[in-house]
Amino acid sequence: MAVEGVADNLVKVVSLLGAGVVAVPIFRRLGLGSVLGYFSAGIVIGPFGLGLFSSPETVLHVAEFGVVMFLFIIGLEMQPSRLWNLRGEIFGLGLSQVALCGALLTGVGLLGGLSGPAAFVAGMGFVLSSTAVVMQMLDERGETSTPQGQQAVSILLLEDLAIVPLLALVAFLAPNKAAAANGWVTFGTGLACIAGLVLAGRYLLNPLFRVLALAQAREIMTAAALLVVLGSALLMQLGGLSMAMGAFLAGVLLSESSFRHQLEADIEPFRGILLGMFFLAVGMSLDIAMILSDWRLVALAVVAFMAVKALGIFIIAKLFRTPTRVAISRVALFSQGGEFAFVLYAAALAAGIFDGRTNAVATATVILSMALTPLLAIVIDRLLPPERTSLDGVDKADGLDKQVLVIGFGRFGQVASQSLLARGISVAILEVDVELIRSAAGFGFKVHYGDGTRPEILHAAGAHHAAAILVCVNERQTATRIVEMARHEFPHAKLFVRAFDRGHAAELIQADVDYQIRETFESAMSFGRAVLLGLGVAESEADEISQDVRRRDAERLAFEVAGDVAAGQKLVHRNTPAPTPFTRPKSQGAMPGNLPDDLSDVGD
Repeated sequence: MAVEGVADNLVKVVSLLGAGVVAVPIFRRLGLGSVLGYFSAGIVIGPFGLGLFSSPETVLHVAEFGVVMFLFIIGLEMQPSRLWNLRGEIFGLGLSQVALCGALLTGVGLLGGLSGPAAFVAGMGFVLSSTAVVMQMLDERGETSTPQGQQAVSILLLEDLAIVPLLALVAFLAPNKAAAANGWVTFGTGLACIAGLVLAGRYLLNPLFRVLALAQAREIMTAAALLVVLGSALLMQLGGLSMAMGAFLAGVLLSESSFRHQLEADIEPFRGILLGMFFLAVGMSLDIAMILSDWRLVALAVVAFMAVKALGIFIIAKLFRTPTRVAISRVALFSQGGEFAFVLYAAALAAGIFDGRTNAVATATVILSMALTPLLAIVIDRLLPPERTSLDGVDKADGLDKQVLVIGFGRFGQVASQSLLARGISVAILEVDVELIRSAAGFGFKVHYGDGTRPEILHAAGAHHAAAILVCVNERQTATRIVEMARHEFPHAKLFVRAFDRGHAAELIQADVDYQIRETFESAMSFGRAVLLGLGVAESEADEISQDVRRRDAERLAFEVAGDVAAGQKLVHRNTPAPTPFTRPKSQGAMPGNLPDDLSDVGD
């Protein structure tokens, strides 16, 4: 029996991991994002799908630690000084959004026939957006550190903090006084737990990690990191508050510690797996039977709550002078309910504010809104027109007439232009990154806006008069297009091109450019020579070795240009020894067939 129980649990673990491994790559390949992939996989393996899990609540309780660890890592990035700088967004933008959306959603609940307290709790629960969903989507888009991403984080922080007074209000609105009294006790206990955690983090955590670091045992530091995260989460749970809030506070308190990066590296693997399990568990928790039996009400609730919340978010965004495109993107991210709604609704059910049906419909509404958010974001991104770049303070290329035209003024182009400017050669510079153009102007460079792949732009930039065109752009395909077009339109101009890699260099040579250089070749050669000198190799020998490496590289590239990639492989120095016999043979062995004379050279 014990063996069967272990096997059954192992099947469940394998099912969880397998569902995520299969679904997420498929959904990401389809452009639907990992969050929707996890939700869908959870529905498939849950009690209303294949039935591999009969009680998804158990998985959800474990998987909540993924959200906990996620908030801890966010806290590590939020130094107190940074939080102070965000105070306007947190208590201005965040509080305004929570207040307006809460009022609007409470009105929706009243129109839906709920009592005042039930409508308030249902609305405020839906106001609390999903930190897990929003942060995961920001992370996948690479927008977490952008100004818009920081505003989103500020709103999420205010919403997470709002769970504390909301739980107190649930206690105040409870119809039975015993529940109310218990609620106020819980509220007081929660505040005491927050104070205790702050004091412990300020005076105990750093000394603890300093002592543990002396042991020089990696596993002890990992265990200590988990202890801090789970211990702070447990303390908050004992106080009747959000575990994620405790982890976030612990992260903030350790954000200025010298152990911050070590803690982040130790927690990251656990965070990713458990956060995926959380989304799986939310998908499994979706009560399909209840939705089918009450589908009209659930559908109406999802549409009404998401639409009204979206309206409130957009109004607040415009009141804070947010660009329309950013405001619409924020609507797509925040128009769902979140995991803290489950906490609030459970408290409302225990206090007698919700009945069983109201709780089931409200919970289903939140889960469906979380699942629909990635789809809504995709639809909005595709419907929005391309963002227009503001050219305020930026000049377009027009009527330029210089000796040299530089296309692309990133790190490579900036350095390449210095020798020309030092010689007094007149240089015209084109760039498509408006922020880079403005930044360069602050350092005394005149850079014009223009797309170097368009012939009319190059004519306006004076390419038909230029003696040389320098192609210094980052993207391989862009550089190739510029070369093809410039060779046709401006055959008189010499072409000097930044190559992305060996393959690109071979293409450029075949395109008959005047000069090409792989963007990292010279720096890598100098780096290798410096290492030889640092290891005590004589300067003359280091120069000789560098010359040999350059010769071999040039020969390899010549083979590749000729289309024979394999022929140049023997010119590469490798760190695997060439096979040699244990004893030297006394005579030449005879083998059937004709073998090439240089067979022994392979592998040198």
